[in-house]
This record gives sequence, C-alpha cells and structure tokens, in this order.
Amino acid sequence: MLLKTLTQHFTNPLYLESGRILEPYDIVYETYGTLKDNKSNVVVVCHALTGSHHAAGKYEDDIKAGWWDGLIGPGKAIDTNRFFVICTNVIGSCFGTTGPISNAYPSQEPYRYSFPVISIKDMVRAQRILFDKLGIHHVQAVIGGSMGGMQALEFAVSYPDFAKKIIPIATTHATSAWAIAFNKIAREAIVKDPDFKNGYYDIKSIRQKGLTGMAIGRMAGHISFLSHDSMDKKFGREYKKDDSLFELFGKFQVESYLEYNGYNFSKWFDPLSYLYITKAINIYDLSRGFDSLKNALQNIIAEVYLISFKNDMLFPSSEMREIYDTLNQIGTTKSRFKEIDSNYGHDAFLVEIDKFEDDIRIMLDE
Repeated sequence: MLLKTLTQHFTNPLYLESGRILEPYDIVYETYGTLKDNKSNVVVVCHALTGSHHAAGKYEDDIKAGWWDGLIGPGKAIDTNRFFVICTNVIGSCFGTTGPISNAYPSQEPYRYSFPVISIKDMVRAQRILFDKLGIHHVQAVIGGSMGGMQALEFAVSYPDFAKKIIPIATTHATSAWAIAFNKIAREAIVKDPDFKNGYYDIKSIRQKGLTGMAIGRMAGHISFLSHDSMDKKFGREYKKDDSLFELFGKFQVESYLEYNGYNFSKWFDPLSYLYITKAINIYDLSRGFDSLKNALQNIIAEVYLISFKNDMLFPSSEMREIYDTLNQIGTTKSRFKEIDSNYGHDAFLVEIDKFEDDIRIMLDE
C-alpha cells in the first residue's frame, strides 16, 4: 500500500466558530493508495479524540499499524486498490497539526492557554480548506467513528455537495450529559495536578514521565469506552497473582489494566490537547445555528449510513437512531441505520471491525 505523510502550511486566516482567528496553521495528513487523474476516488477518514492522521499501514520504525489498519488497505473494506484515502490530524491535536503546544507565530513559545477554543465545525472547516488546496472538491465518502463520526455528520450538514456518502459510526448529534460528565473527571484531574503547572508544564518532561492527573482521568474515560459485559468477560474478579488478597494496595487485574493504559497514555498524548479536544466534543451540537436538529439535517443531500453498537454507553444506539428517525421525518430516502450486535462497548468501532467491515464494503460499492 502506497503510504505518505504530508504537511500543508496555510498563511490565510482560519475563521473559527468562536469568532477568533487562527493564523498561520499547519495540517498534517496521511494518504493511502493512488489518486485518479480526475480525483474521483477519494475517501476521507476522520479520527476520534486521541487518534491521529496515522490510520493505517506501518512505517519502518512503527511498532504497530495505524488505528484502523484492519479496515483500510488493499482488498480491505476501504480498498486502497480502488480508493485514495486521506486522514488528517485535526486542529488542536498534538501530532503535527497546529494545536496548543505549537509555537504561537511569530514567537517561538507554545500557545498553551492562548490557543483559541476550537469546535468540531472548525476541525471540518480546516479539512475542507485543505482539500480545496489539494484540488479535491468532491469525494466518494466521509467515514469516521466517535468524534470522527461527529466530523462526518458536520461535513454532511456544512458542506452538502462535498461527499456522495456519509458513514458516521458510534457517534451522536449532540454530546450528552453522561459523556460530558466523564470528560469533566479527566479535565479536572489534569488541571488539578501540580505538575500540570497551570498549563506551563515542561513538554519534554511530560513525554518522559507522563502526568498523574491525566492518567487518572484517562482511567475514568476508558471505563466509558467499554461495557459492563466486556469488562466482566475480560477481567472478571481475577486478582494479580503476585499480590496478596489482603494487601491494602493489592490489585485486581482490571485495576492493573487501567493503571497500565492510563499512565502509558499520559506519556504520548499532550494534556493541553486533551483539554481542547474534549472541550470541542463537549460543545458539539449538530443543530447549533439551526432552529432544531430537523432543520440542520434538512441540509443533507448525501446518502447517510449510520452504524451503532449495542451496549455503547458513551454514545448509545438511541442517539444515532434519533438521527435516522429525524431524517425519515423530513422525507430523506437515502439513509440507513444499522445497530451492530456487540457487548464490547463504545470501542467496538476500533476492535470489532469484523462485525461491520462487510457493511462498509457494501456501502462503498453501492
């Protein structure tokens, strides 16, 4: 698979939903496959909260492949023998695209808290500007899970003519109080950690040592990505073999798992980016600027294929079904909804690809 990572620099201002301006800015993106001369075979993939532009494939030094490698590649559901796939790193992230730890031009110091609050709409607007720069004005599909699904829906509403098909997975039209509450725990844990230093932490030190508050917040968030059944099946009441049952700080396997993932995560994802992106997720509401969700969805002319998962606690199937029902109310005939039978939880869109890859293949073939 032909795999490339590229950076596009923009000097024109990016006008944000908040009324603020970001300039200049960079967008890092990754491409897979070969672009046809008439640019008619593009599929856009949008990443989730802690994802990046590296959605598939491996570079020479990579330990593991991109986060959706099971879905993207030669002969896979998103077939790079047919499609030219693009995945961009969103504004506000920490993997090369301009974010709070980028230098605030013209200084050589990071933005930190002076970085503007960004929204899902801003992330999508920046991507749309990138695609225009690349001469890509229409694509076969936009697909994404979780926050990536939010972006896919935003593309459909804000840029109706851009995509033929929109495939949002495990997402919602407006972030619920339940999801905001989990984000609050993570955000509070980060800002109250003394080593966070009110956003003026040493970036290199955090990458080496991590941040305890962020690790704790990630543990709480990780619970929302799973389900009661999946955690019980994976861990049950199994205790660490080297710990005594009556040792005060002895651990169950589930505790050890959360610790391991939480502390590792705090070394590779930036805490300020986490604050900014969770803020974007919290304020996400597809109907903002419209009288109702119904009015927002009336903008859509693309075919919409909605995929949800049973036992997704973060973005329940009922929230995606509401989108589908509303599309039906306004007479949209080019929409479908499928609930995947899964006990895994929200992260099923990343780990149970075998349960929906054939659906994606069919959707892209139609």
